[in-house]
Amino acid sequence: MNFDPSTFWEALFSWPFLRGALLTLGLTVAAHMAAILIAVPLAVVLNGPPSALRKLITAYVGFFRAVPTLLQLLFVWNALPQIFPIFREEWFTPFLAAWIALSLNESAYQVEINRAALSSVDGGQMAAGQAIGLKKSHIYRYILLPQALRVALPPTMNEFITLLKLTSLASIISLQELMTVTQINVARTFQFSEYYAVALTWYLVMVYSLMGLQKLVERRFRWASRTEAAALAESRRGRGW
Repeated sequence: MNFDPSTFWEALFSWPFLRGALLTLGLTVAAHMAAILIAVPLAVVLNGPPSALRKLITAYVGFFRAVPTLLQLLFVWNALPQIFPIFREEWFTPFLAAWIALSLNESAYQVEINRAALSSVDGGQMAAGQAIGLKKSHIYRYILLPQALRVALPPTMNEFITLLKLTSLASIISLQELMTVTQINVARTFQFSEYYAVALTWYLVMVYSLMGLQKLVERRFRWASRTEAAALAESRRGRGW
């Protein structure tokens, strides 16, 4: 077995790999936040009455879910500057290209997650809110979306972990994320097992940390739900319901 432990440990805590891991995590957070900001309004529209806009959003979701993520990334980085000269400027970096491609791709999945979560909320609550004079935007903000969040949280966290692994595709456009740093060191030294083991370790640390965070957040939401249910039951008993 030709494995050099000293090379592994030296690389594991080296600045290039630490920076690559931080860039991977930063790209994941930025793309995921943008995807949610895009997806929630679109999910609200899909949850509404039939319209031309709903058909357009359905086509948007279908397109980005059907086309391979790698192809979307290559299109944004290579084809977009040919179509729009403004993207040929120096400000259009590999990070920005990866962020655009991954945000659009992830938003398509987030639309479906949030649409399903909104559909799971009792539709009578919208009618009840309108009956007491609440605006539709307020009904969504204060009544429907908070309840839908609890349903959407587990698949959203799963998508975040999937997106973290998808960032490795950005190595194809030379973004200096974790996989690119690994490939550079492998090409320089031909020590495949040591450097791939370093990348594997970093991905495992990040993914298992996120899975632990997911369990904590889900437990917190379950506790909040039980507390609210207990408070509601107590108030009803106090009123003789």
